[in-house]
Amino acid sequence: MTVVTILGAGAMGSALTTPALRAGHEVRLWGTWLDDDILADLRAGRPHPRIKVPIDDAAQLFDAGDLGAALDGSDVAILAISSEGVVDVLERAVPFLRAGMPILMTTKGFGRDAAGRVSLLPPLLEATLPAGLAGRCPLVAIGGPCKANEVAVDRPTATLYGSADEAVAADAGALLSTPSYRIATTADVAGLEASAAMKNVYAIALGVADGLGELGGEPWHNLKAAVFAQAVAEITLVSEALGGQGATAVGLAGVGDLEVTGLSGRNKVYGTRLGRGEDAATALAAMEAAGQTVEGVAAARFAAALAEERGLTGLPLLEAIAALLDGVDEPAAVVEAAVLPPQVPTQRPQRPSGVG
Repeated sequence: MTVVTILGAGAMGSALTTPALRAGHEVRLWGTWLDDDILADLRAGRPHPRIKVPIDDAAQLFDAGDLGAALDGSDVAILAISSEGVVDVLERAVPFLRAGMPILMTTKGFGRDAAGRVSLLPPLLEATLPAGLAGRCPLVAIGGPCKANEVAVDRPTATLYGSADEAVAADAGALLSTPSYRIATTADVAGLEASAAMKNVYAIALGVADGLGELGGEPWHNLKAAVFAQAVAEITLVSEALGGQGATAVGLAGVGDLEVTGLSGRNKVYGTRLGRGEDAATALAAMEAAGQTVEGVAAARFAAALAEERGLTGLPLLEAIAALLDGVDEPAAVVEAAVLPPQVPTQRPQRPSGVG
């Protein structure tokens, strides 16, 4: 029996216990030092506090201090850690990894490399592996429209697994594929990761449109549609700048994930609060206090720095979101200016010559 160890008992890590168990594997769920309350609820048979559904009790639970035991004899490791902590957790896991063990990663976002430049996460994780494991623990990126609560209850889900060697992604996909959890593969890791990170950024602006609707009692669907279209264009631009393919940005990893995140994800919820008129810093603090990480905020800062480093232009919506995070009095005006076409000046009709 294949042993699958999931590192991170948050929403997606816990949700992935469902397809892993349905696929017939032994599943271990390890919680970080921030997941103690989650593990306590799961052990008591209560629903997961973030996704509000129970986790199959066939999943074995491990506390933060039991990382070695969780990985002992494991065949596959899945990193389901927030972007700011994923490198740290991998460093802690390194002594318990073995050559040939694939590492799957659900984390989305950016970081900084040794030279201080903005980087996608896969190169940072690969740099974390020691010489004995570098290149010998294949990394597989996971993206696409996957709401954790739906994965957890086995609803139909299409996801995308990516590896520089697409055969590795296919092997990982075959390992976790079920009748409900279906997996496509790609060799375009840069495109997958850039799309997945940037959709969190743009979901904030989608949320602003929803918040404006809640504030006034009438929908702002036209604005939201314009935001969506501009977001796809900018995701494509950033993806290609990082070596990705435009086609990936308009597939599951980009358009698909943007759609589902813009419906109900934490980044969308944060944007909704801004659209309703809440102060950016206050809204973020409230969500963090509730255990809701808004990864689009950090990703937006990184993306703005990336654009400056690489001289990228044509990203008005990204610039608008950065302004929102800094605090503006009229979020609607900022978003509108970024996504609406320029207004055509009204020209007064000219009278025919000789007419008084």
